[in-house]
Amino acid sequence: MGIVAGLDSSPDFTRIVVCDADTGAVLRQGYAPHPVEGPDGAGRPSDVDPQAWLLSLGEAAGGGLLEGVQAIGVSAQQNAVVPLDAQGGTVRPAMVGGDKRAQVAAADLIDALGGREAWAQAVGCVPQAAQPVTKLRWLAKNEPDAALRTAVLLQAHDWLVWQLLGRPVRRTTDRGGASGTGYWSAAAGGYRPELVELALGHQVMLPEVIGPSDAAGTTPEGLLISAGTGETMAAAFGLGIGLGDAVVSLGASGSVMAVHPTALVDQSGMITSLADATGMHLPVVTTLNAVRTLRGAAELLGAADLETLSELAMKSTPGSHGLVLLPYLEGERTPNLPHAAGTLTGLRRESMKPEHVARAAFEGMLCGLADALDVLRGRGVEVRRVFLLGAAAELPAVQAAAPALFGAQVVVPQPADYAAIGAARQAAWALGVSQGALDPRTPPAWPGPAAQVLDPGEELAVGQAVRQQYVSVREQTHPTAFRS
Repeated sequence: MGIVAGLDSSPDFTRIVVCDADTGAVLRQGYAPHPVEGPDGAGRPSDVDPQAWLLSLGEAAGGGLLEGVQAIGVSAQQNAVVPLDAQGGTVRPAMVGGDKRAQVAAADLIDALGGREAWAQAVGCVPQAAQPVTKLRWLAKNEPDAALRTAVLLQAHDWLVWQLLGRPVRRTTDRGGASGTGYWSAAAGGYRPELVELALGHQVMLPEVIGPSDAAGTTPEGLLISAGTGETMAAAFGLGIGLGDAVVSLGASGSVMAVHPTALVDQSGMITSLADATGMHLPVVTTLNAVRTLRGAAELLGAADLETLSELAMKSTPGSHGLVLLPYLEGERTPNLPHAAGTLTGLRRESMKPEHVARAAFEGMLCGLADALDVLRGRGVEVRRVFLLGAAAELPAVQAAAPALFGAQVVVPQPADYAAIGAARQAAWALGVSQGALDPRTPPAWPGPAAQVLDPGEELAVGQAVRQQYVSVREQTHPTAFRS
């Protein structure tokens, strides 16, 4: 079919991969950083001039990287809001990331619509501080003049696609990105504009949601631009996950998502019902305590780093010599225990050794994520294989315990720019459809990533016994955690 490119504009950098459209083979790569310092000189900013994304894109694409490319797909950070005025100018800098300013606004919105269940029914998720709909509420309350001038709402990938196309009258998005806004329903497949009005105070223009294999348009130079999508959806597409697959991401907090044929409505609010980049759905469950649990244990035990903590844990045995850690160090979201603290039980003289505490930290973190997997399984989501992502996925203590605790085969892909690869795969799909070479319902069959595959094997029974002990302690300590 030709050559395609995928670009991923994350909070920290732009990465570009140029791929063969037929095989998915990566031919060339580009990279450029984004500004990351906040106004006080530390941390990531909550407000970003979107022109910085374009400058980074231009730098990453330098040196003829895009020579011969016929189509581009765009992946970008989720939850960024770019408010535009009626002429297409930015009203204010884009509001990006996990914006803690909007925590009060999230609570206001939940109450304004009648509670968590009402939001779950309306759009498949409950407002959180990072979501666009919540940022709109913050904008209306704190910058009313800017809110009043806002006439169009775009997300980061929408804005980049629009810029690449020369700022046409038509503005588009995809169902994956739209599903994370808090004002588009994955179940109904449409916007809820009254929720925008509830948040912002008035109606605005929203981008047209186009299909997974549709093209957003063609540049004046004849370069096809595909629909684009959010980073989560692009990474899932780049990994090639399908029905029966789940992805567990190990960051400071954790997330579990899986492919499902229908949108899930979860009145507890634990499941966020997103759409993916292929026409399927991505129910997501998050935990607040993942790698932060390991870092806390490393500090407690005086381990220099997580590799040292892992070496220590491997000196123990499954079950941590009777120790069980409920890793609710920052409260918890799954289960919904915002004011909980961590709990370490089973202390006996013989178990009070660093290696057992270290092993309990790894097992506690993974059992918490297994709880999140069970939330999805309890709603009929099939999980046969778990892709484990994040730097901590490479730790021997994680790999030794995860398959048996999750009760599934675990796949640890080699590090790669999966969001950019997913964007390139989307571009190849749109290009193939435009050429009549691909079915608009079937994406290009690119091979899966190189990966290490770990099976539970004979450890499954032992791991499930460890998991049951964890569940028993959790139910004794928080008996209504999964019943509320």
